Amino acid sequence: MSLFKRGGVWWIYSYQDGVRQQCSTKTSNRKQAEKIEAKLKEEAINNRFRIVEIDPAMQFDELAARFIASGSVRPHHLYHLKFLLPYFGDFPVIRITKSLADEFRQQRMARASIKDATVNRDLSVLRHILYWGVDEQLLAANPLARMKMARERRTRRQILSIAEEESLLGAAKGHLRLMIIAALDTGMRRGEITSQLCEDIDFSRAVLSVTRSKTPEGESREIPLTRRLYELLIENWKPQGTIVEFNGKPVRIVKRSWASALKNAEIRHVRFHDLRHTFNTRLMEAGVLQEIRMAIMGHSTGGRVHAIYTHIELPAKREAIRKLERWVNEQQQQLNKENSNASTETERSESEPGEAGPQTLEEKDSRRGGSGPSRQAEVRDRRNGGGPENETAAASEVRRSAQAVRVDVAEGAKS
Repeated sequence: MSLFKRGGVWWIYSYQDGVRQQCSTKTSNRKQAEKIEAKLKEEAINNRFRIVEIDPAMQFDELAARFIASGSVRPHHLYHLKFLLPYFGDFPVIRITKSLADEFRQQRMARASIKDATVNRDLSVLRHILYWGVDEQLLAANPLARMKMARERRTRRQILSIAEEESLLGAAKGHLRLMIIAALDTGMRRGEITSQLCEDIDFSRAVLSVTRSKTPEGESREIPLTRRLYELLIENWKPQGTIVEFNGKPVRIVKRSWASALKNAEIRHVRFHDLRHTFNTRLMEAGVLQEIRMAIMGHSTGGRVHAIYTHIELPAKREAIRKLERWVNEQQQQLNKENSNASTETERSESEPGEAGPQTLEEKDSRRGGSGPSRQAEVRDRRNGGGPENETAAASEVRRSAQAVRVDVAEGAKS
């Protein structure tokens, strides 16, 4: 940079990427012009080497507002910000530390009965926003970059049985029934089902291409259709638009209708996402390999070695869906057989004559002709010459003997 005076005003000339730049200081005072030149030099060096000048007064709520205005926000970011802003909003960003995050965890878990996994999601959003501030050169570094999350306990995932599936489908109607069958037969997420477009279904090949997915691996993946889902989609086919609609409008949330269906079906509480776990478990029990299951469900491959070279062809997916249908049919046949045997036993017990209720041992013995202990004793007495008549005769003889003894004693006393 250099200073030149032109027309009584000092100008600054510089070169950026080989192009000459000029800027007026708008002052005739040389000392003032030199201060302006020094400041412009410092800004140019900071921009060149990405040196960030931190605003110590910037609070987290201001950083979050810039993050939302940037267009990088997702729905789950907005959800977790409802819990982050009341606690971190008034704190300057440079004062956010790991100890402050631990205090937030303790306070969050003390107010409500939540798990460590929920607080981990909150803090993940907080750390993501701080990383965004670093990328936008609003922060020099992320103070929570090396913060360790609490260990999450593995919880048992609910799996829907065949009997519960029949009850649930009997209680669900319209668009909810279509969504349940789609989740059970494809393993798609709720957001993927509600965003699925009709034009992305190839009925000639019986294949569905996922329109929108949560993960990059799930985008545009192909899923073969089961027979019942194919027939249901044919019945609800339209040239364009989403496959799931209610009164001509796309469906996004099914919380209330899902709760009503569970109540009417009289089954235990399960989440809609558990239908995806049910699909995965049924594929596993049907003998489908993990790589094929991941390809159908659009699971993220993570850091697995050679995962980028693995590609599951469509015939392998079709065979997996056929195995799923065979497994479900076998389970349904077994369930129908058990229900038929139970109804037969019930009819047989109702048609038998006699008094209802439990019988005593003596009653059972009398119905079997006296084959109990009393019957055996009677047989033994008869074999030994006993019985009721003999017992009466023996008692008479004992009384006569006692009377004779008394007579003899009296006569002896007289003599």
